[in-house]
Amino acid sequence: MGMTLLRRILIVFVASSATAAIAKTADIPGPPSSFSKAKRIAAQVYATHTKTFYCGCDYNTKGKKLIPADLKSCGYEIRKQVKRANRIEWEHVVPAWDFGHQLQCWQNGGRKNCKKKSDVFRRMEADLHNLVPSIGEINGDRSNFRFGVLDYISDMYGQCDFKVDFKQRRAEPPEAQRGKIARTYLYMDDHYSEFSLGKQQRRLMESWNKMYPVTDWERERNQRIASIMGWGNPYISQTR
Repeated sequence: MGMTLLRRILIVFVASSATAAIAKTADIPGPPSSFSKAKRIAAQVYATHTKTFYCGCDYNTKGKKLIPADLKSCGYEIRKQVKRANRIEWEHVVPAWDFGHQLQCWQNGGRKNCKKKSDVFRRMEADLHNLVPSIGEINGDRSNFRFGVLDYISDMYGQCDFKVDFKQRRAEPPEAQRGKIARTYLYMDDHYSEFSLGKQQRRLMESWNKMYPVTDWERERNQRIASIMGWGNPYISQTR
């Protein structure tokens, strides 16, 4: 048996095992009904790829909690929030504020009200395609800022090439993640009629989508999520 064929068999076996574990955790096939359930399922999606989205830092599982490995191992330097930097959080690539504030429920009571009264918001908040593991400090600093390019800001987190302009409310992600971010934004814009990207933001995401090709892990993650949600992200699955 050739090495290439053997490698393919091993990849299929690992992916199948991960999918089986996900299905067992999810209990009932279909999209998670809440953000809390989505986070538990997302941890299984990433069970064989325990690296943070922006910085590529390894993390470990401790019960239901996700904790960073030694931050020095990935060159991450804490900017300010020591406690939050030492935990892993599930971040919405498209922030909850971005898709939430366009709904009436947000105008009448913010995120808390939407979680209580809007089925649409709960579906968007629990969409696994939009969730990634992130160092808590990065998640907090990014907040609901839009992505862009910030050439005028120096490195803020050591070897993690993530930048934030707090005054301009903008964040710059590492180049390696820009394509993934773009395909998530475009998916959310297309999949949910209640959410709409501005023209300038959509142009940026379309540009990043073309500039940064789909990766192998991105395809694998998409397949795992599709096996749960019932659909994949076409910006990933239709790209070869």
